[in-house]
Amino acid sequence: MHQYRTHTCGELRKEDAGTTVRISGWVHSVRDHGGIIFIDLRDHYGLTQVVIDPSKSFYKGVDHWRVESTLCFTGNVIKRIPEAVNPRLDTGAIEITAEEMVTLGESKVIPFQVSKDEECNESLRLEHRFLDMRRQKLHDNLVLRSKVISRLRELMTGEGFMEMQTPILTSSSPEGARDYLVPSRVHPGKFYALPQAPQQFKQLLMTSGFDRYFQIAPCFRDEDARADRSPGEFYQLDMELAFATQEDVFEVNERVLHAVFSEFSDKKIDETPFQRIPYLEAMDKYGTDKPDLRNPLVLQDATELFRTCDFKAFSGVVASGGSVLTIAAKGCAGQSRKFFDEMIKFAQGVGSKGLGYLRWNEGEVQSPIAKFLSQETLDSLKNLGGVSDGDVMFFIADESKVAREIGGHVRDELGRRLELIDSNVFKFCWIVDFPMYELDDNRKVEFSHNPFSMPQGGMDDLLNKNPLDILAYQYDIVCNGVELSSGAVRNHSPELMIKAFEIAGYDQSVVESKFPALYKAFQFGAPPHAGIAPGVDRIIMLLADEPNIREVIAFPMNQKAQDLLMSAPCEVDSHQLRELYLQVKLPKRSEESSTVGGE
Repeated sequence: MHQYRTHTCGELRKEDAGTTVRISGWVHSVRDHGGIIFIDLRDHYGLTQVVIDPSKSFYKGVDHWRVESTLCFTGNVIKRIPEAVNPRLDTGAIEITAEEMVTLGESKVIPFQVSKDEECNESLRLEHRFLDMRRQKLHDNLVLRSKVISRLRELMTGEGFMEMQTPILTSSSPEGARDYLVPSRVHPGKFYALPQAPQQFKQLLMTSGFDRYFQIAPCFRDEDARADRSPGEFYQLDMELAFATQEDVFEVNERVLHAVFSEFSDKKIDETPFQRIPYLEAMDKYGTDKPDLRNPLVLQDATELFRTCDFKAFSGVVASGGSVLTIAAKGCAGQSRKFFDEMIKFAQGVGSKGLGYLRWNEGEVQSPIAKFLSQETLDSLKNLGGVSDGDVMFFIADESKVAREIGGHVRDELGRRLELIDSNVFKFCWIVDFPMYELDDNRKVEFSHNPFSMPQGGMDDLLNKNPLDILAYQYDIVCNGVELSSGAVRNHSPELMIKAFEIAGYDQSVVESKFPALYKAFQFGAPPHAGIAPGVDRIIMLLADEPNIREVIAFPMNQKAQDLLMSAPCEVDSHQLRELYLQVKLPKRSEESSTVGGE
């Protein structure tokens, strides 16, 4: 008999009755029924009930056993009496009468409950992540993660992709986020960078003659945490295709994503091909380039209807070049005054000066602003929104870009409060036709997305179009309002690359110095190529129906980019600093409390 187990805690069934077995696991719960002790023993696979009779020699030690101690039991499998069967457990038809017990590891008093999914301080959970991962929900999420990643590999291989690995230590590259830098010991004063993405390497693989590459790639960005973004490290299904168009990328990803979401969720999923929405249309209708299409509400432009109206709060915005946007919500005219007050407060919380509204209720229009609007304007608004009795139209008035952004937030909040969002579906879409360039805060032209993208009109557009009118072969894949990935058809021409960067204010020397490998490789016969990299963590977050990405990562950082379990980041001693030719100069507020030193 094996030293620790002949069976797992999720394996035994009524057909095993009469056999002698050995199982090991953690004490999930202990119950005393008139002197007889019942223990639910748990391992990775499930729970098994163990019965301990008072006559056993090890019975006296039960008093000091604590939950989460690790025990090994040898005993006989017996069928439970019908009224004792637990249909919620796979092993619920049997129990083990213990004949021997060995303590493999005693537990201290645990800082939070493991057997129950009760609320717990997140810092405490992360500090004791090894305990937190024993909780069933988180444990199941990480099992799901393993299965999804395994299936992604199978699907990508089946699509003809070759798994390859790219370097973790590389050079710093201006790709939008802050790099994590690694000082070099053998090259004093120089630094490696952890890759924000394998972007340049995967393009170089295409120029090297490989046709279809993928990897489950770790990426590193020094960014602030969000619910759908982990600070520091994340994983993506990185891929690149040679001799490929935008549609080739779409077709591969639609097959892979549809298969994964179908296999690992019971929710309804969009059939392929997924909806394609131009960027400008998405911004106009939803106020965001990552719309949640489960929400039926849309933004509509009512600017011209308010140009000459008597309501100065709106006509003044229009006169200054701003916009008035509306959202028509069906059947909510009967909502309480509190509902409308809270929506106004929400709008103000996301940057709006207020939130106007009109209620069509019992044959009349009810609103503080209705008296400023002519019947003709009211009728036009009614026709614009397709509203009828019982409906409400909300208004956002501001500078056009700001109004769309606020409108997007208000649309999302209305969808939640009015319970319009179906939680049992996955709605996918591609956002396409992104502008190649945009203006920064100083009205200077800069890249709007990925600088490596191919302009849709090639050199002709770069030479002859207003930069702000040039569209790129860039695309995002979005699911339920979560951006899973950005991608692009790559600019593989050195001449096009130089001109594209020149428009954004960078001369040829910048291209040659910042992207030397790509620039050099493109001069030796580069194939057209395209790629994308859906976020693995976000895919699993959606499949697990979790609101926070930390619930699908084994060892996540907290919102301050700290690993509370491993105490990272940490101070290092002066010897390590000297080896790297580094000095530490802390901000004044930290100098007095820190012991970090340097020469």
